Amino acid sequence: MSPSRGRTPGPVVGLDLGGTKIAAALVAADGTVLARHTRPTPATEGATAVLDALAAAATEVASGAEATAVGVAAAGVIDPLSGTVTGATDTISGWRGTPLAPALAARLGTPVACDNDVRATAGPELAALPEGSSLLYLAVGTGIGGAVAVDGRMAHGRLGVAGHLGHLPSPEADGVPCSCGAVGHLEGVAAGPGITALYERLSGRRAERLQTVAARADRGDAAAAEAIAVGARAAGRALGGLANALGPDRVVVGGGVTGLGPRYLDPLAASFAAELLPALRQLLPEPPRFGADAAVRGAALLTSTAPLHHPA
Repeated sequence: MSPSRGRTPGPVVGLDLGGTKIAAALVAADGTVLARHTRPTPATEGATAVLDALAAAATEVASGAEATAVGVAAAGVIDPLSGTVTGATDTISGWRGTPLAPALAARLGTPVACDNDVRATAGPELAALPEGSSLLYLAVGTGIGGAVAVDGRMAHGRLGVAGHLGHLPSPEADGVPCSCGAVGHLEGVAAGPGITALYERLSGRRAERLQTVAARADRGDAAAAEAIAVGARAAGRALGGLANALGPDRVVVGGGVTGLGPRYLDPLAASFAAELLPALRQLLPEPPRFGADAAVRGAALLTSTAPLHHPA
């Protein structure tokens, strides 16, 4: 059955699927979160188990309410038109090729819309801007994701690839392997594992994770401070170049790495500003507006902005 568009009446369920947990919310038409539920993602058990867990989470959070549609913000490269996972890492076993929206609609008997998790999270940011606005959204965590909206429309691109900003070429990542199999991409030096690996190359010391690097930087370790600054500058430079190409009204930077605070955010902002054309120099990278509920609210919003896949 072909997907349809249009907001369904009544509350909807928003699902945020990550590699470790599924967050679910029942969301009213005005965006109010009425109920929440979380459960682990059975990431090593295959796509069927993950789909079953998504269906169970949606059923649990609705808890007898008549949810009229379900939106899913999912890890991976997601094509909203076909409702399919067109690309994925091994974080969720067998995830690539999963007919996410059609299969979940069949399980629930409810229309389902889906999109990449970062694009979905950026949806409420775009909706909060004046009509016709443009938005750049960068999410920096274990990997680097993003979203691009131009003149009020979220870009999806061929097979849902648009917005994968972590795979922009980066001079700072020259020679560094990327998770996608290429070399020299932004993610390899600016995501959390990339910063950690850079620290190890600079210092010759092992570091278990980014928080270890941050703690050493706070204690005066020059290599740790430099690794964080290099990753931040690389992200800011890439984002500034994109701003020149797209002319956004708002630039958002979120994700776990931003929790490093000024040590990360200040060099990112300075590098971003140094790239901007004169007409854009009032732009500043800003934090996300919607906090912990951003992803589930964005998932719920998909039911009115993305194609709805109906039960067969």
